[in-house]
This record gives sequence, structure tokens and C-alpha cells, in this order.
Amino acid sequence: MINKMMIAENIYSVGKVDDRDVPFHRLTLTKGTTYNSYLLNTEKPTIIDTVDISFGKEFVDNLKETVDLMKIQYIVINHTEPDHSGGLGSLAAQAKNATIVCTEKAVEELKEMYKLHKRNFLVVKDGDKLDIGGKTLLFLETPYLHTEETMITYCIEDKILFPCDIFSTHIANTEVFNDLAKEDIFEDFNVYYTLIMHPHRKHVQYMINKIKDLDINMIAPSHGYILRTEIEKFVGVYANLSKNTTTNKSATVIYSTMTSNTKKLSQSIADFLNAEGITAVTVDVNKTPKEEVLDYINSSDIILFGSSTRYGDMIGSLEDVLKELKAMDLSNKIVAAFGSYGWSGESIEVIQDYLVDTNANVLETSKVIKSTGMSDVAFPIRIRFTAKEESLQDVERACEYIGNLALNAI
Repeated sequence: MINKMMIAENIYSVGKVDDRDVPFHRLTLTKGTTYNSYLLNTEKPTIIDTVDISFGKEFVDNLKETVDLMKIQYIVINHTEPDHSGGLGSLAAQAKNATIVCTEKAVEELKEMYKLHKRNFLVVKDGDKLDIGGKTLLFLETPYLHTEETMITYCIEDKILFPCDIFSTHIANTEVFNDLAKEDIFEDFNVYYTLIMHPHRKHVQYMINKIKDLDINMIAPSHGYILRTEIEKFVGVYANLSKNTTTNKSATVIYSTMTSNTKKLSQSIADFLNAEGITAVTVDVNKTPKEEVLDYINSSDIILFGSSTRYGDMIGSLEDVLKELKAMDLSNKIVAAFGSYGWSGESIEVIQDYLVDTNANVLETSKVIKSTGMSDVAFPIRIRFTAKEESLQDVERACEYIGNLALNAI
């Protein structure tokens, strides 16, 4: 059923209640969920987020009963995942005068997903405002919560935060507001944070810092209950659980280098891991006795193996160490391959072959995508020539992922 309710002056909740056992990120939501969409029926009618792609036609048909679709001026998409943007294709087809509002990184995704190449887009950046006729929207970029293009929207006059996935719960309900819930939602709120947001806890902290000076009377997320009581309590869950945590985990970054590019990369990896609360050291395999290197491996929770590439192969004595791994018990360890290269980087894949032949938790891009849906974290870590700012951002994302694995003892 479509949930229609006025939540503030000229602001309506017009989303979909899905009370099935909902498949979601390889889980089953036994309590169902809601796909919350909001209509701001101002002088320039605006929609904030839509519904799951399965319910696009139903969403639009019901929306017609409240607003003339041809009068809609803006469609704000906070996050491109199809459970939020899924109704955009159906809505845009009938709201022909609407401009689509999103971050720069969302534009191409939305164009491709919903064949919107000829539509007008308004790209907004952190701190931009939009007058929609009687109300003003403030936009804040919140990348990686939980994908790179995500932003949140704040209605200044009504003091309502529209944070998309952030501060959500997966509960099908018709009560709409948390203070009308038939049961305490706090446990479900915590579970949602743990599953969806905690893998990005550093970015949760950035988000908390961005909203700390906002006067928030209501939080209207994209799933579950709208929060209009105990706002500080719910924000506090995110603030407290996302704080840097000492993992009591150790990492060794073992490398073999030719021109010092891989050495520099190994130090960057160690620095990023230390920032995640993991005690990390680097070890030059060519300057350290093999027995000592094996001791590092045995005593570490996380081990990364890296090499430069020369004539399609590793250099130095790293392979002598890799040959020992299969006979070792690495079942409680996280391992990954990395390296820098100039031509083709075969050595990184050779290292990966050795690692997958062990009983360790070997980091692979496939595992990341299947467990988190994140396509911006890649293993092995491959850097061509010297790591520059953009490629170091990729390395940092990989180390954040490792940090969360260690923190959650996965």
C-alpha cells in the first residue's frame, strides 16, 4: 500500500509500505520495510526520493491524486540505489517539466539507469541551497553512506532532515512516526546501523560533523519510521558507534621493491591501517631474514604481500616466503595482495594465486561486492607507477574495508 500522510505543513509522506519478506543485500527482511518518498507541495512542487523500482507505476498513479505531475518542478534523488530512485523512470515520464537534483557523481548513473539522457539535471554540491517556493532546501554531500554519490537534504524552514538511508529502520509500518510505533524500534535501528552504515563508520563521523549545527526537529529517512521524538538519542547511536575504535589488531605489510614505488605504497597502506586503529608495520622482505618474516606472519592478524613487477614476475625473495604459506595455519588471518607496476603488473596476480591457495581470508573484489555492494573497493590493490592523490584514495578505501573486517572480526 502507498502511505499518504502530512508530516508538516505542505509536506507529505507518499512512499510504499512493503510488508513482504523482502530480499535485500542477500538478507531477508522478515519485518518488511518501507520505501519513503516525500512530496513538498510548495509553489514549486518537489519530490524527495522515490520508491523501489518494483512499485514505480503504483507510486506515480497514487501521486497523481495529490499533485498535478506536470507542475512538479524538482525531483531530488539523494541516493541512486533502485530502492530509492527506482520510481524515477515512471515519475520523470509524466513529470515532464521536472529538473532532477542530485550530486555530480549521480548524474551519469541516473541517466543510464532510467534513460534520462535528455532531461535537465541540477548538480548540487556541499552547502548548496534551492528555493522551492516557500521552503528552502540545503544539500550536504555524504559520500559512502553508503555509496559514493549519496547526499542528504535539509528543509530549513521546517527543520526536517531527509537523509535517505541514514537513520533508517527496516520495518513495514503504517504508523509513520516513531512515537506511534507499536513496539520499541531501537533494536531495529541499531541492527540497521550495524549492517548498512558501520562498514563506513569514518564517513558516518564526517556526516555527524556536518549536521551537528543543524536544528533538527524531525528526521525523515527512506526506510521505516520518521523520527520526531528522541532525535538526539538516535543521532547519538550513529555518533557513538562510529567513533574510532582500538581493534587490538596488528598488520604486517610485506613488500619487495625495485624503484621504491612499492615501498612507498606499502608505507601508505601501513599509515592508512594505523588510522583505522590497527597497529601496522612494513617489512622489506629482501632485508629481513625469512624466519623473521614468518614470525611477523604468525603474529599478525592482517598480512599484505606486495611486489614490483619485472618481466612479468615478482622480484627479490618474496616468492620464497609465499611458498611457505600453504603449510601454515592462516585460518584466522586476513591477507591481501598489492603492488605497483609500470607495464602490466603480473606479479600482483601471482601473489594472489599463492594467497588463494591458503586457508586465510583472502581479500578479493568479488567478495567485497557480494558482501557490501561496494564497487569502489578493489583487491588486489594495484597502483601504476607512483601512487597519486586519486589512486591513494582507492588505497585508503581498501584499508577502511580491512579495518572494518578487523573490527567486526570477520
